[in-house]
Amino acid sequence: MYKVGIITASDKGSIGQRVDTSGPLIREIITPKGYEVIKYVVIPDEHQILVDTMKEMTDDLKVNLILTTGGTGFSPRDHTPEATLEVIDRVVPGIPEAMRYYSLQITPRAMLSRAVAGIRKNTLIINLPGSPKAVKENLESIIDSVSHGLDILLEYDAECGVEVND
Repeated sequence: MYKVGIITASDKGSIGQRVDTSGPLIREIITPKGYEVIKYVVIPDEHQILVDTMKEMTDDLKVNLILTTGGTGFSPRDHTPEATLEVIDRVVPGIPEAMRYYSLQITPRAMLSRAVAGIRKNTLIINLPGSPKAVKENLESIIDSVSHGLDILLEYDAECGVEVND
C-alpha cells in the first residue's frame, strides 16, 4: 500500500470560505486502488507554505506520493508548480504531458495548465488541476501508470519494458 499526502492549494478553502471537494475526490479515487492517505491539508496558495508542506510530507512523513490540487493556472495567486519545482530533485515531464494530452481531448483550455510532476527522494509529486471534474479526468487517466512508476521508484519492480495494452 502506497502512503499518500493530499494538498489542496486554496486561499478561500484554507480560511473556510469554500468547501474543498477536490481533495476528498482524490481520496475517493485512489483508496480503492491500494493507496492510503496519511495526511490531507487545505492550505493557502502561498509559495513557502506549499514548499514547507511538501517537504514535511516527503522528509518527515515519508509519503510515497503527493497529489496537489489547485494553483496550476494563470492567476497571480497560482504558485503550486513553482513550489513543486523548488522541492523536487528530478522532473517527470511525461505525467503532466499525458494529463494535458488527455484533457485536450475534452477541452482546449487544458493547454493552460501549468502542472508539473517530479521526484523528491522516494516521493513522487504530481500537480492536479483545482476543479473536481478536471481532477477526476486527469487522475483517472494516469493512476495506473503512476502505480507502476512508484513500484520502480521504490524498487518493488525493475521492469519498465513490458508492453501494456489498454
